[in-house]
Amino acid sequence: MTGANSGASSRTSRCCASDGRRHRRNAKLGPSIAMLNFFHSCCGLPAVDGKKFSQVWLLQAFEAGANSLAGIVGLLLLGSAKGLPLSMFAKTGLSQVSAKALTSLALGKGVSFPVMTLAKSAKMVPVMIGSLVMNPKTTRYPPRQYLQAALIILGTVVVSMAKKKSSGGASSIPGLLCLLAALCCDGYTGGSQKALQQKTKELTGKPPTQYDLMFWINFFMTGIAIVLAFALGEVQPGVEFLMNNPEILRKIGVFAVCSAVGQNFIFYTIAKFDSLTCTTITTTRKIFSVLLSIFVNGHSLNTQGWAGIAIASLGILGELEMKTRKKEKKAEKKE
Repeated sequence: MTGANSGASSRTSRCCASDGRRHRRNAKLGPSIAMLNFFHSCCGLPAVDGKKFSQVWLLQAFEAGANSLAGIVGLLLLGSAKGLPLSMFAKTGLSQVSAKALTSLALGKGVSFPVMTLAKSAKMVPVMIGSLVMNPKTTRYPPRQYLQAALIILGTVVVSMAKKKSSGGASSIPGLLCLLAALCCDGYTGGSQKALQQKTKELTGKPPTQYDLMFWINFFMTGIAIVLAFALGEVQPGVEFLMNNPEILRKIGVFAVCSAVGQNFIFYTIAKFDSLTCTTITTTRKIFSVLLSIFVNGHSLNTQGWAGIAIASLGILGELEMKTRKKEKKAEKKE
């Protein structure tokens, strides 16, 4: 009897350990990769009855809605351009929402962590391809820029994988297809943003401001997210869940505000530079986050991680040097 109890206890311990590893992995990945950190800290937080907030599209509507409100404030303060190509803004909003949906679906279909990390880190590639395909006459990348992008991607992947000891299992074919489609949407988004900037300049005589981009893209994203939330039956259970769990509602409010603040910087970068520059920044921020954690919190990094930082730094320094040289050439021409 004692042996049976001991065996049962051992099996229970192994089961709990397995569940714990799975829950920790799922908490890190979250139900939506686009909201990775937020779901880890908020939507993964269980309610009093043990349930979790899982209405992804309703959360998308909250986030994009907050971004739209911030965009309206910016437009009221700084003014808005007239005659904007709203159909192009709608297409860009649709592609961004689709990219998030397909990435979430890929995660649900069992895409492994290394593959997801590679996809997130390699987002510069589809953005460059999308810009080349959709704007062939105005987009040119020198060979050096391809090399710099490859170094940044490789370095970021190496740093990310240095912190992971296991592969997380094999990826399914449907999941990989969804991930590929999500990357295609990312590429379309990058190309369409550049195209709509050029079209707006043709129609109005000047490119769209950061708040034109911020408001209209998020406006259409909000509308699409609301439609999908209703279509998928997320609204009623989601609202009831939040009413019964005000702490999670508060966290979603904080998340939406933080997102709106961050979107100011994202769309400023897109408006003043381009989508590739913005993607480069969002890709390399992981490198700087790791460095900050080392120097501020005293965290350690293995040899592989330092090698990844060195590789990515070469690409980043190359980008900075190239852009500095371009500015100098422009200044010389003006003189």
